[in-house]
Amino acid sequence: MSAAAGYLIDSHVLLWWWFDPDRLSSAVQERLIDPANPILVSAASMWELSLKYHRGKLPELADSIADLQGLLQADRFIGLPITAAHGLRAGAYPQPHRDPHRSAEDCVFDRILAAQAELERLVLLTADSQLSAFPCQTLW
Repeated sequence: MSAAAGYLIDSHVLLWWWFDPDRLSSAVQERLIDPANPILVSAASMWELSLKYHRGKLPELADSIADLQGLLQADRFIGLPITAAHGLRAGAYPQPHRDPHRSAEDCVFDRILAAQAELERLVLLTADSQLSAFPCQTLW
């Protein structure tokens, strides 16, 4: 695999970075702290966080949901839009065996993140071992 162009962080990694950084692995903390590392956050993660907050699942975002973009900028994180190529790649992945403990929405977000990481040559920072089934590089 060729050299990575930066790092894409999964939604839970972003939440842990903001609210519970001790849950992050030392390898992930090192990547996030180093200002030389481009850190990207997918539009899919913003969508996922907003959706879950508005469904009452992420009360910790109450004081910051209106300014998530400002929080990203303060941490020097870069927003990554979802392109047609990302959508096409995510839809082309073979259908994995569905985990009954995960929602269909979670699987869609995972597929988009994996496609973005693969196509943009980003290392996906995630504690979710299921994402290693996709052809993208992951790190925890």
